[in-house]
Amino acid sequence: MGAVHPLLSKDSVPLGQKGQRGAVLVQLKRAQHLTAKELAARLGVSLNAARHHLKELEAEGFVEYQREHRGVGKPAFAYRLSSNGEALFPRRYEETLTAILDRMVERDGRPAAVGLLESYFSGLTRRLQAELREAAPPERLRALGEALCQEGYMAEVTAEAGGGTVTEHNCAIPAVATRFPEICAAEARFLAEVLGAEVERRGHMLDGCSACEYHVRFKAAQENS
Repeated sequence: MGAVHPLLSKDSVPLGQKGQRGAVLVQLKRAQHLTAKELAARLGVSLNAARHHLKELEAEGFVEYQREHRGVGKPAFAYRLSSNGEALFPRRYEETLTAILDRMVERDGRPAAVGLLESYFSGLTRRLQAELREAAPPERLRALGEALCQEGYMAEVTAEAGGGTVTEHNCAIPAVATRFPEICAAEARFLAEVLGAEVERRGHMLDGCSACEYHVRFKAAQENS
């Protein structure tokens, strides 16, 4: 079993939500479709406390639920974030960036806008490669997760023998990624270059997944260095 490192920066806390309410929203962001019992276990609170927070958040339009059949017995109420709940999480200058990209497309064409997006990852790659030049593979993996959290991606990394997993629970620029999916390909290249590893995407928010998940495999020579 690998070591799991959930990384959460202060910028990943849902806007205007603190304490247990904020913690409920974060858990639902990390793992959609949780029952009140599952949520209580994750937070270490009573079932009544979990239900209380869910009821309040549902009344405010941040949480919604659906009935799910989970084995024998009555259907369970599984909770998830509503669109308003999703909007509480970081969106890095999305409106401003969208306006800039629209202007670039009109003036210079789509390739220029895509180039601007790719340059963001190029700059981040250079910085992290310089900082992590002497770092062992597991340390590079963790440092990358921390950097992604600082950028608003709510990253979680799992280190395993020979590799690991990078999971992004939040997209900082979802509307931009929808219109310019090239940035997702640039992100995968960025991860591979910084880690010096093979990276395979196994979950993608644009395909309806609750998170973007990347499987990482280091070369044997790097792992033993």
